[in-house]
Order: sequence, then C-alpha cells, then structure tokens
Amino acid sequence: MDTQTKNTNIRDIIGRLDIFQECNATFLDTLAQQSKTQHLKKGQVLIVHEDKAKRFYIISKGLVKLYRETLDGTQAVIDMTAKNNIFGETSIFHNNTHPYSAEATENSIIISCPLPLLKTEIENNPKLAIVMLSSMAKLKHETDQELEHRTIQNASQRIGCLLLKIANQNSKKSTSISLPYDKALIASRLGMQPETFSRALKKLKKETKIEIKGTTVTVDNISQLSQYSCIACSSEFPCKDL
Repeated sequence: MDTQTKNTNIRDIIGRLDIFQECNATFLDTLAQQSKTQHLKKGQVLIVHEDKAKRFYIISKGLVKLYRETLDGTQAVIDMTAKNNIFGETSIFHNNTHPYSAEATENSIIISCPLPLLKTEIENNPKLAIVMLSSMAKLKHETDQELEHRTIQNASQRIGCLLLKIANQNSKKSTSISLPYDKALIASRLGMQPETFSRALKKLKKETKIEIKGTTVTVDNISQLSQYSCIACSSEFPCKDL
C-alpha cells in the first residue's frame, strides 16, 4: 500500500470519529498526513503510565486495555477500548503525561497521531474544546457510577450491570449477548479476582436464570436481570447514559 493510500485510509477513519465532527477539512487532512499506522501484537505495551506523551491513538482494529499498575505489579484496569475509539488524548490535561498504560489484548492496528497538533486545534477551535470537555464529563460520570457500584453492588450485580450495558435494554424477548472480551479481562475490569468472578457468575445464573455457553450469555428476561442488578444503583433502568 502506497503512502497516499495509507493517508486516505487514515483520513477516512479520523473523519468518522465523533470527536472531530466540529473540525474543518484542513485540520483533518493535516492530522492524517502526520499520523501513522502501528501494528501491535497481543500483549504489546504501547504507552506507560506517567511517560511523556507525544502521541494520541485511534484503534483501527483490535482491543486495547487501559490500566495502572501498583508497586507490587497488580493491574487496575481502567477501561477496555475497541475499534473506532480514541485514547491518550486526555494527556493534554495531565501535563502532557500519560494518565494510564495501554496494552493490546489481541493483535491490533493503531493509528498514532501527534498530540501537539491536537493541542493547537483545541486552542483555536472552541467547539472541539467543548466536545472534549463533554467527553471528559461523561467519563467522570461513568467513573463515579462505577465507584458507586463497587461500593454498593455485590459481585453478581456488577456482572449483571455489565450484561445490561451490552444487551438491548428494551428487548421483550430472549436475547443472546456475546461477551466483549475474555472472562479474565472482564473480572479485572470489574475489580474482581477470576475466582470471585466465576462464583459471582454462577450466583447470577441462579438468581436470574441466564444461560452461559462459552462467551455467549442468553437472557430470557431482561426485566428480571435488571430487577436483580439495578436495585443497588442510583440510575433508573433503562440506563439513559448508554
């Protein structure tokens, strides 16, 4: 693939992102020209917490884990982010240092973009600044809600909450849900040990009559699942923020 074709593909991907809908074509063209594609193997670390940030990233294909690591090597998973999602851009608001580490959890294709170019556009484009502030406010709300869940909900309810976020919440029929990544990663994302996750999943199955086969979960009654999971949540069901 020649350079022009690569730039065209990058430009198309960047142009589809919600965050850049308030940006003009000149900025998007320049950003595409100064960006590059990286191929990451499963387990490859892309950025390290508190390192100096020079780039931000867009996922073209694959799955990336965002996390922080304690002194004893324990990982606290902040998020799992997939295709067409952006990460590393908030480094601008963290003294240009990365607020987390990032690791590919499967073979992935990443678009690496220059952070200074984004910073300049934010300074010159108030609409983009508002979009980014709105995105950060949404993330803060999600973080607050997650803290609430970890404080109030039991482990089974937290798994049920995750399933509800993935499912069609307005479904009146039996629905099948494909888990977005493996169970060990889900456990880590929910702040559980794998053995705790397994026990909690069995309890959830008993309480709500869900069926589990591999990475597929079948929910016969969304209402029953929501009544069990959402009783320990301040938000109303269906979740308005999804």
